[in-house]
Amino acid sequence: MRLNAALATALALFAAPAAAQQAVINVALNADIRSTNPGVNRDDNTDAVILHMVEGLVGYRENGAVAPLLAEQVSASADGLTYTFKLRKGVKFHNGAELTSADVLWNWTRYMDPKTDWRCRTEFDGRTGMKVTDVTAPDPSTVVMTLDKPSALFLDTMARTDCAMVAIIHRDSLKPDGSWDKPIGTGPFMLGDWRRGEFVSLKRFDGYVSPPGEKRDGYVGRKRALVPEVKFLAIADGATIKAGLISGALDVADVPDSDVPEMKKVQNLQVLSAPSASKHALLIQSRDPLLKDVRMRQAIAAALDLDQIVAHGSNELGTTNNSAVYVSSPYYSDVQRQRYTYDPARAKALLTEAGYKGQPIRLIANKRSTVPSFPVAIMAQAMLQAAGINSEIEVLEWATQLDRYSKGNYQMMSFSYSARIDPAQSYNQFSGPKDKFPSKAWDSRRADELIEKATLVADDAERQKLFDELHKLMLADAPLIFLYNQVDTAVVSRRLQGFAPWVASKPRLWEVGLAN
Repeated sequence: MRLNAALATALALFAAPAAAQQAVINVALNADIRSTNPGVNRDDNTDAVILHMVEGLVGYRENGAVAPLLAEQVSASADGLTYTFKLRKGVKFHNGAELTSADVLWNWTRYMDPKTDWRCRTEFDGRTGMKVTDVTAPDPSTVVMTLDKPSALFLDTMARTDCAMVAIIHRDSLKPDGSWDKPIGTGPFMLGDWRRGEFVSLKRFDGYVSPPGEKRDGYVGRKRALVPEVKFLAIADGATIKAGLISGALDVADVPDSDVPEMKKVQNLQVLSAPSASKHALLIQSRDPLLKDVRMRQAIAAALDLDQIVAHGSNELGTTNNSAVYVSSPYYSDVQRQRYTYDPARAKALLTEAGYKGQPIRLIANKRSTVPSFPVAIMAQAMLQAAGINSEIEVLEWATQLDRYSKGNYQMMSFSYSARIDPAQSYNQFSGPKDKFPSKAWDSRRADELIEKATLVADDAERQKLFDELHKLMLADAPLIFLYNQVDTAVVSRRLQGFAPWVASKPRLWEVGLAN
């Protein structure tokens, strides 16, 4: 009933006078947000909404590079240990207070307090390799952060959306007793109303001071709110979302790839797409008694017609990419384009060399409509069987599959990784010692060494060499097979002007207007 109420709200608005229609952009989310506390009790939907209201010192550009946001300038010392942030002048919080370095210090102290339960505290306290040892404010417009050792990932981690870009909020975001109230940020929109299970309403912040730039550029660049209100409606049912788009009650929604052909035929809608940094993959458990033999893993790779799998899984929207680096990354080199070759004869030869005797190999998948887990598994099973591999599919609920993934309890798995912009962050998602981190797919000390170097080296050319070596090593070891980067597809009302999907796979409603 709550979902129906959410759509009813949009339908009622659409039936309202034209002026009211022009005032609001309605965006469908497949689930409600988890909280309004940046980086705390979050998921992708939560991040997408919150990052309209809050900003950090730095943010991602359109191509995934990191650039100043609340800072106007960022400089690093020659030894890579000290970062100096010069704040933009005139930036105001939603309550009218002006941003100063004291606000940055207050926020950092709050984030690093275990009681805050910030998702990314472990990224900065030394437990995962990088440690911020000191934060100071020499004057009202300057913040200085000191690291214990150089890290090429420092600014990228500061910009990460799951960290809420280390959002700088006003201290009045907390109640007098220190508990969370609501975000008082510096973003182009501010919180209007959150009706749990139904919608989140954001109102335009008329005092917003946009970063410089002639156009939108990721989370930086020009960020004007062109409409007085944006409403994010929680609608889990795909049929209801389609009905809302077709009727005009909804202006923006992500839809499964399988719905794209139908949506393209609707006159009042447009389908927009862009490759993202999310990755779809087939995991191969290298500690399985059968699959620990690299010849078995290479045989699996040779047995798969990856272009056909990708075309089927993405409804012909995706492009095969066996790299951990997304296709529009500045690090996507000719080496990163190297890939597995479909060669059934080689697959059968490798199986013979490995002494394979037809033992079953179970491939785990789920049937969530937002990922290609099951369609990929169906295609892969057919190809593996054609090559003489006894492949079986086990379909699990997503929560159960995630538990099996976390414990490394699988032979093969059709799985998706969320976006990581920097390649070192991407490799860190699936690489590491299985004894310590059972969820890791790739257990290689040489890979760990190369990833560690990539986190320390700032020179782009040197990092490129490291990522290229990692890619060739991964292709040879075959601990998993990356298939393609998710194509971020949005169905958008033709009355919207300026909306565009991008590599971070999150909607941005600034610089978006409604046609007269």
